Amino acid sequence: MLSIRLTRMGSKQKPFYRVVVTDSKKPRDGSFIEKLGYYNPCKEPAEIKIDLQKVEEWMKKGAQPSDTVASLIERLKRKP
Repeated sequence: MLSIRLTRMGSKQKPFYRVVVTDSKKPRDGSFIEKLGYYNPCKEPAEIKIDLQKVEEWMKKGAQPSDTVASLIERLKRKP
């Protein structure tokens, strides 16, 4: 089963996340199929950049977004 989720990057105390498509059985920071964007919570306000077209394509193919990714997508859609 495919999953759209975050994978952690960055160093200690400075997290940076990529939004990726991966097999749900792979480890959090394991290999992935495609990078869809990123999320940087350390900036104020938090920096979110996700390719919504690619997300829609992957969801049509059966990929399920994690709860966190779903909330990030909602935040992007609400932004003017």
